Amino acid sequence: MFNGLGMHLGNLSRLSSAKTRSLSPENFDGAKGCGGMATEGTGALCARDLGQGWKVSPSVKIEPGQTFDLATIDGPGAIQQIWLTPLGNWRYCILRVYWDGEEAPSIETPLGDFFCMGWCEYAHVNSLPVCVNPGSAFNCYWEMPFRRHCRMTVENIGEEPTVLYYQINYTLTEVPEDAAYLHAQFRRTNPLPYKDVYTIVDTIKGAGHYVGTYMAWQVNNCGWWGEGEIKFFMDGDTEFPTICGTGTEDYFCGSYNFDRDGQYTEFSTAYAGLPQVIRPDGTYRSQQRFGMYRWHIMDPIRFEQDLRVTIQALGWRSGGRYLPQQDDIASVAYWYQAEPHAPFPKLPDKDALEII
Repeated sequence: MFNGLGMHLGNLSRLSSAKTRSLSPENFDGAKGCGGMATEGTGALCARDLGQGWKVSPSVKIEPGQTFDLATIDGPGAIQQIWLTPLGNWRYCILRVYWDGEEAPSIETPLGDFFCMGWCEYAHVNSLPVCVNPGSAFNCYWEMPFRRHCRMTVENIGEEPTVLYYQINYTLTEVPEDAAYLHAQFRRTNPLPYKDVYTIVDTIKGAGHYVGTYMAWQVNNCGWWGEGEIKFFMDGDTEFPTICGTGTEDYFCGSYNFDRDGQYTEFSTAYAGLPQVIRPDGTYRSQQRFGMYRWHIMDPIRFEQDLRVTIQALGWRSGGRYLPQQDDIASVAYWYQAEPHAPFPKLPDKDALEII
């Protein structure tokens, strides 16, 4: 029976008994008929002549060191859409999501990187599961089912308060037995040691499917940098992977250096993109910086026991030889799997997260 968990144009006309709810600073617990009741909040001064119901609480202020609960929801149900816009340093706001009362989060990543904004600078992203719109509107459409409970938090590890506007739209409905949980894990290596490969993820255990990669990549040498191959080691693969790509820009669905007329060319599509190119100015900004995503929505990478994903950092040197690079690379891996999940590596501390 159709339960309203995931809708698309093909079933949008079908009726469902699923219940739609929404969380925001105007309705912290999503209760029916309780939105816009605040008498105190970040907009109270602006609404002083109008009173209750007139945008009294449109946002929250998160102090340094504070963890704020964006969502505490009893299931079964699913997060269907997230909109938010954070002020301050997007690397220093840490998003965590816990499914069904688990102690360790299934999603743990800086807020900016989760929404393809790893460099803390705006770029327009126009994809199916993630879009980023002017002025700094982060949107997520990854389906996130849960059975008993969902807890979503943002921790401010910075030294300044941050203001967060947000709205989380979700449904209360039955969840099919074969529905898996969304996971997302952040990594950063700065710099990558010479001749090392960059590990996107290597702790996935169990059955599931890999659905996406975001990378924030700073190149620390001149010339083209994207000859490296991405490799997916699955279900017991050891030295050699089952899936081996042909080059970095090829994996992100581009070709020939992302080059048109001698220039890197930004693009953003439903399933892949290079939405951000930060070009050196020749004086103080000496590194090239790139933001890229690849969503495996039409081609999920399915695994039964385990999955490890790596990518080479490879450019060119004299004599037509490859150059192993020592770049600053960060990434978010996205996948669905049944719980429990294997422990995540410890998130880097504030200094290790800093964009320098």
